[in-house]
Parts: sequence; C-alpha cells; structure tokens
Amino acid sequence: MTAPPPSVWATLQTLASSMDFQTKVYRNDTSGLYLWVSYVEPMINMETVVRSIFPYLFHCPFSSLEDIRQVLPIDDAYISSDPNDVKEKLLEGYLFIRLHETDETGLLVKAQKTLERTLTIPEVEFSVVGPKESFIESLETNLYLLRKRIPIDRLTVKMTSVGTLSKTKIAVVYIDGIANPDNVQTVLQRIEQVEFDEMIDSSYIVQIISDNRHSPFPQLLDTERPDRVAAVLAEGKVAIMVDGSPHVLIGPTTLVEFFSSFEDYFLSWTIASFFRLIRLFSVTFSILITPIYVATLNYHYELIPKDLLGTLITSRREIPFPPILEVLFLELTIELLREAGARLPTKVGQTIGIVGGIVIGTASVEAGLTSNVLLILVALAALASFTTPVYKIGNTIRLMRFPFILFAEMWGLLGVAFCFCIVMTHLLYLTSLGRPFLAPLYPPRWRDLKDAFIRLPFTSQSKRPETLRTKQPIRFDQKKAREKRDIDE
Repeated sequence: MTAPPPSVWATLQTLASSMDFQTKVYRNDTSGLYLWVSYVEPMINMETVVRSIFPYLFHCPFSSLEDIRQVLPIDDAYISSDPNDVKEKLLEGYLFIRLHETDETGLLVKAQKTLERTLTIPEVEFSVVGPKESFIESLETNLYLLRKRIPIDRLTVKMTSVGTLSKTKIAVVYIDGIANPDNVQTVLQRIEQVEFDEMIDSSYIVQIISDNRHSPFPQLLDTERPDRVAAVLAEGKVAIMVDGSPHVLIGPTTLVEFFSSFEDYFLSWTIASFFRLIRLFSVTFSILITPIYVATLNYHYELIPKDLLGTLITSRREIPFPPILEVLFLELTIELLREAGARLPTKVGQTIGIVGGIVIGTASVEAGLTSNVLLILVALAALASFTTPVYKIGNTIRLMRFPFILFAEMWGLLGVAFCFCIVMTHLLYLTSLGRPFLAPLYPPRWRDLKDAFIRLPFTSQSKRPETLRTKQPIRFDQKKAREKRDIDE
C-alpha cells in the first residue's frame, strides 16, 4: 500500500522545523480578513516585500486570492495547491499567502533576494586587447552577456536542473540551424542522466559527462570569457552554463584549442600564429627537457657535445644522487612552490613563489644536492609550462612530466619514445562528445588546419570546422567578400 502524497500543510510543517522559516498573520484594514504569509527569511528581499507587497495586502479590498493577485504589482504571482511546487518556490524566495491557516491553496508571489558580484575583468584568461567582461556566478547575468553578443532568435537555451540536494540550474546553449543536433542531443542526454546530490560548479559536470572520466586530459574547454563563448557558438559548438559557476563549458573540443588563446583573434594573423607556435614549443620543452636530461646522463653520454660535457661533469662532480633523484627533488620542489603560491593570499603567494624559488634553488646547489645546469633546465621547464592559456591543460602537462621521467630512467631515450607512443595512443582513442579529440590531425582534416597550429586571416576562414559537421558549414561567401573588398579599394 503506497503512502498518500504529502499535502501543502504537511510541507509547511516540515519547513517550520527550520528556524529561518516564518509564518506571520496580517489583517487587511479594509475587508478585515486575515492573511497567513509564509516565507524562508534568508531568501526574501524584505525591501521589495515592504515596498511592493505589504501596502496592497493591508489597504486594498479583496475577498479571494485572485483579487490579491490582480492588485499586486508583481508579474510572477500565481495560485497553486501543488505541495512540490509550493516547497520549491518557497526555497527559491517566494511568499506563500493563504486566507486560512489550514488552506491547501495559496498565492505564490516572487520576492527573491538576488546577491551577485559585479562584472569584472577576466582573471584566468586576461588579455591586453579585446573585451574586458567576464562571466559571474549568476546564470541570468551570464545569459544576458551571451544574448547581448548574439541577438538572434536562433540562439536556443535549454534549461534543466541537476542535483537532488542543490537543484542546480543548468543551461545548454546553441544556435539552432548551425549546431549539429547530434552534439546537442548528446549533451542534453548526458546531463539528464547525471545522478548526483550536490552540483557546486561546472567542474563537476566536466568530470561526470566526459567521454573518458579517467583521462588526465580535459575533454571540455572551460572559459570565463563571453566573447569566446559567442565565437564558438557561431562555429557550431554547444555551451553548458551552470548557475553558481563563472566558467562556461564548451564542446566538442580538440587538443589544439587548449593551446589557443582567444587574444590570438585580436592580433594580426602573423603575430597570432607566431605566439601559437611558441606555446606549442614551450609545452613540448616543458614535458621533455628533464626526461631527456635523465636519459642522456644515464645512457647516452655520446650525444652530449664535448664542450658541454665538461660543464656537466663539473656541475655533477659533488652530487651524491643519481640524476633521477636529483630531477625528482627539483620537480617536486617546484610543485610545492606552485601549490603554496596558489593557496596563500595573493601578495603572500607571490612573495613565497619568488623568494622561495631563489632561496631553495641557491641553497640546493651550494649544498651539493642538485647541479646548477639542472636547476636552469627545471626553471625553464616551469616557466614554459605557464604559457598554456587554459589552466586545466596546464595541470595535465605538470602531471605528464613524471611518467616521462620514470620511463627515461628505465630505458633512456627509447623509454621517452615509448611513453610518447602511449600518450599518443591514448589521445587517438580520446573523444569529446563523441568527436575525435586529435582533430584536425586525426582523422586528417586539412581544411581545419587554417585555425590550428597557425591562424590564417579571417578572409580564409569562410567555412566552419569540418569536424563539427554543422548544419550550415558555410560562414560567408568568400567570393562575394572578395568582390566587395575590391570595390571598396
């Protein structure tokens, strides 16, 4: 035998066990009727209640809830007797008004308190040129920033909620007629299948709906820039916005996009392409330089030039440890300094990072624990890893360095090559929302290389990425654009 559904009165009694839930009785001066007003106090904007609701409840004549709804200058007000609806709206910041204490039907009136920080400049994806707005924790504000940049009716927003406790609002945004319906359906289906009690941030969504949840590589790109989200939506991608998170997720994405800064599009294509190549070289250098150092000193002395060999021997003459321990000591020291600088307050963290690095590095060389050559290499590797414009891929690079070091210790450069093959095999199998993560390299899409390692001029990017398989692959008529430019000239 199933239990009867809870009534509105039972729902109010359950909420009344919390001390911030209030039920107060007021008398209308004109009709003499009494009103029972219930609300969750921290969620209510009392200024709105006192200014826009109470004067009408106290002084306007009424005989029913419909009369009250008609006189109130609040658009979001309706009559409900659904216990679940009443509970949900009370917890969101609504008043529940009844004519009698035990009534099952009442008037829900929105009086929600909204507290949010003001718009600020991007902190993680800061750029010298370009817009200076960034997303905040309010979903409504973030949607406004997006619609302001794409004021078309085809910009579609699908709303849902996730979390049995948090009831977090999630918006899936795409441009109808451009985005591939399969990509949109994949995102919606995966979000609907999420079973979790508390959804705090968009980072939770990434870990739950990613194609490979055990991969160290992020498979959805997160950004705090509205201009970047607007640009990728025009390409045919899908955005996931989470209420309470200042970061928006973008998918499907590729590995190359994690090394592309959106500032590249605000610079000339030659300068932007040069910066992209610098980042790719820096990442490769950051991952491989210390493993090559270990492999060379252990197995491949013949690869070292004679002029440099003497310097290496002199720097390591008094070092009591093998190269592997020397490298791990410095690498872990760098990681400790990074974590200490990130967790401490900003000014203290900067001081710890600079002073700590200088003091520890100098002391370790003078104490004979590490060589000065390795200290320079590790410092350059750490500096090179900071060139990644996306924070999450930077964490992946920090982690990848250690397997390469261990393989270099076991088998030298052959071990480095073997570890590289393992990583490449993993990337070949990796997908983002079902799309190849290594595109346009694999499968080869040569046309998409125009905005990969280098960025060609906008006039050469008349088609959307082939990998996305958009419904409208042509962005603009290249021939017509060329004719217009010739006329203007």
